[in-house]
Amino acid sequence: MLKADLHIHTKYSMDCNSNLEDIISRCLKVGINCIAIADHGNIEGALQLQNMAPFKVIIAEEILTPKGEIMGMFLKESIPSGLSLDEAIRRIKAQNGLINVPHPFDNFRGSGLGNHIEEISDRVNVVEVFNARSPFPWGQSRARAFADKYNLPASAGSDAHTINEIGKTFIEMPTFDDSNGFLESLAKGEIHGHRTNPLCHFRSLWARLNKQ
Repeated sequence: MLKADLHIHTKYSMDCNSNLEDIISRCLKVGINCIAIADHGNIEGALQLQNMAPFKVIIAEEILTPKGEIMGMFLKESIPSGLSLDEAIRRIKAQNGLINVPHPFDNFRGSGLGNHIEEISDRVNVVEVFNARSPFPWGQSRARAFADKYNLPASAGSDAHTINEIGKTFIEMPTFDDSNGFLESLAKGEIHGHRTNPLCHFRSLWARLNKQ
């Protein structure tokens, strides 16, 4: 069985300072053996980490559109933020990637798709129903209800922007070989974990300010 944290950031995100070597060390320490690296607007860190890590690394990316964020998974090329929602989805699908919607109803951050998720319900492959950085439970309940309504696999992750957040949330799921196998495995997964302290957002803000 895999112990998967399916939403992690690296120093290649504008609001994160986590080094790749430290991410690997943390995963090994807490028993995480599958991760999705989903940096903002690029896959550079994910590609490097995939070549370095002794465990599964899914190449993912958070893409900010005018309507909110989506996550492409199993990508081969970066997709720039700022594209329309439809164009971002088209580019993910052109790479045979999967459409994951992270923290869709998290009003705390304002980057969730919210009700726009209904516009793309026929193109979504995965819904993130638990994000450790989302402080309010009702947003995650709405995400779970959406996943149930459309019979979509439920994902979860720490959304770690600091090393110690990694593994706070994870999914126990069977192993897989490709994106189709991932969907089948995820559907059988069991989510574990808890929310992180909301003060972690200040660490992200500090990282962002230092990179300007």
